[in-house]
Amino acid sequence: MVDFFIYLLILSGSTYLIRAVPLALFKRTINNRFVRSFLYYIPYAVLAAMTFPAIIYSTGNIASGFVGLLVGIIFAFKKKSLTVVAIAASLGALFVELIIMLF
Repeated sequence: MVDFFIYLLILSGSTYLIRAVPLALFKRTINNRFVRSFLYYIPYAVLAAMTFPAIIYSTGNIASGFVGLLVGIIFAFKKKSLTVVAIAASLGALFVELIIMLF
C-alpha cells in the first residue's frame, strides 16, 4: 500500500513538473518545434514506460503477456474501440494461458 502512494506521488510530481516548469519559466509562446514536441510527448512516453512492463508481467507467463500485447496492438491498429481492444487482448492472453496449462 505504501508503494502505491510512492508511485502516485512520483507520477503526479513528474506530470505536474512537466506542465508547470515551462509555464513558470517561459512567459511567451514557445515557437521552437523541437521543444514543443518534446513537451507534448513526455506524458505519453512516461505512461508507456510505466505500463509496458505491467502488460508483459501481468499474467503468470511472459508468453501470454506478449500475445495479449500483440493482439491488443493489432486490434488498436485496426482502429477498434478501447473496449474491443481490451477484451481481445485479454482473450488472447487467456487462450495462451489455457494452452500452456494443457501441456
